[in-house]
Amino acid sequence: MQEMISPHPRYAGLDVYFRRHQVTRLLLVCGSSMQQLPLYRYFSGLENRCGIRVTPFSAFHPNPEWHSVQQGAALCTAHGCNGITAVGGGSAIDVAKCIWLEAGNPHIPLLAIPTTAGSGSEATSFAVVYKDGVKQSRSGCLPSGVLLDPELLRTLPEYQRKATLLDALCHGIESCWSVHATGESRGYAVQAIRQVLEHAQAYLANRDTGNAGMLQAANLAGRAINLARTTAAHAMSYQLTARCGIAHGHAAGLCLAAVFDELVDRSQQPEAPPVLSAALEDIADSMGCPDPPSASEAFRSFLAWLQLPVPAVGPDVTPEALAATVNPERLANTPVTLDETTLCRLYRSILSQISH
Repeated sequence: MQEMISPHPRYAGLDVYFRRHQVTRLLLVCGSSMQQLPLYRYFSGLENRCGIRVTPFSAFHPNPEWHSVQQGAALCTAHGCNGITAVGGGSAIDVAKCIWLEAGNPHIPLLAIPTTAGSGSEATSFAVVYKDGVKQSRSGCLPSGVLLDPELLRTLPEYQRKATLLDALCHGIESCWSVHATGESRGYAVQAIRQVLEHAQAYLANRDTGNAGMLQAANLAGRAINLARTTAAHAMSYQLTARCGIAHGHAAGLCLAAVFDELVDRSQQPEAPPVLSAALEDIADSMGCPDPPSASEAFRSFLAWLQLPVPAVGPDVTPEALAATVNPERLANTPVTLDETTLCRLYRSILSQISH
């Protein structure tokens, strides 16, 4: 079980957490924007207040590479760190998880403090990094503690808000129709979908209620994918991010729109698995729609409402090139078979929507 730490009053719960776990030297994995956050003052005073020496590590980028993990692990060892804390979005948390795995000591406490509301990485036991440009998944790294503080979302830029919101929504929808879905994961998923849609407007307006609601929605969606895993939309999204320079959640949303339509069409065929129809009905209900076709249409309308920037699509970004890179393991989580011909057709649809 994860320990949920309250940010109030003034992060006092963090002091208790570090003392209980006997942390004396802490590796702080954080992004370059850390100094803009109210947490910066907390960690700056941690040594004087609690005798805990803090070693910061920020040598990583979005879609982090494995060499960054190796750098962080070497720093962790060199400074004798017996605690790891991540403050940031999915990339920071994933890097911290991989460093924790590399440290090879399961007794080191791993704490996650998300500063975006999207990836839900703080609630999952897996991490994503890239090695030589190829996505690598690591598992068995669920943080022992989580702190959710909506104050940390105040400085998020508009595009990042939209992209991370979409990531959380895609997690909820995909984990509903995943072949590994359970009653528990679907319960988290439908709550997440409802909360994303309920709080979207206030979140994009940077209101307190919206930030708090979206942070909870992303965490619920993270719990859902931790059990059910993502499916075709995520599997298809990674190369769009790599080749078109768009945020992960943006790419996932574009792919999910095409996959959603495909699954609705396939659910109406005689050979469709019954669980697919049931999952689509649950999704439609959580989106406030009368039926799955309406839900798929509503998702496209939501995408249009977000007014995301049009990606730059180079001549090398072809349906065939994209289809050839899709991870078959993620595809296998999808309740219907999507062969290469189908993937090319879906990518062709996606590119036609963003290339004009």
